[in-house]
Amino acid sequence: MPVSRELLADPVLDVAPQLLGMVLRRTTPEGTVAVRLTEVEAYDGPNDPGSHAFRGQTPRNAVMFGPPGHLYVYFTYGMHFCMNISAGPDGQPSAILLRAGEIIEGVDLARKRRGMPDSPVAKFNEAAGVLPGRKRIQIPANPDRDLARGPARMCVALGIDREDDGTDLLARDSSIQLLPGPGFEGEPATGPRVGLREAADWNWRFWIPGDPTVSPYRPHVPKRRG
Repeated sequence: MPVSRELLADPVLDVAPQLLGMVLRRTTPEGTVAVRLTEVEAYDGPNDPGSHAFRGQTPRNAVMFGPPGHLYVYFTYGMHFCMNISAGPDGQPSAILLRAGEIIEGVDLARKRRGMPDSPVAKFNEAAGVLPGRKRIQIPANPDRDLARGPARMCVALGIDREDDGTDLLARDSSIQLLPGPGFEGEPATGPRVGLREAADWNWRFWIPGDPTVSPYRPHVPKRRG
């Protein structure tokens, strides 16, 4: 059963850490893939210069201004999709970016979508572009940790794109659902948000300490003008 909408209607900084350990489950004709959320990032609309909704509503960010529990999907850098869950009261454009997670169902399908091999060493090296006779790369102890380690990778693993924008994650008949999960013990870690030009130093990123699927932190690097 999906989580309650009332839980997601709380202030975004209260909701964000509660998403850790929950499950996002997506079903398509190809099959089902589910991810246990391990890292998220909060955005607080007009109160947050790092938010897409800071300067008001547009066709792109309209989902953020609606009721909580809906998927906000956007295209970035001309190549990636990223997804958020709308939070807070209806009309208050808050959202939580889903940064990373652990695939707990549908690993084979997630691998296929990510273009990763089933498991053998030769296939792994071939997928990484290593030619025969060249030095082989070292395989991570758990290569599946990278399947949804990062917001764009998670969208690919789950098969989510802009067409899924606006999906109600709390509807019982939805193909994408936010479900209670196994959770985790202890307190979430917090730190600065990733890749922002504005308000990057706000500690509104939350993650499960020590989880190998949490994405590496990379601060925004301003582009040099020629």
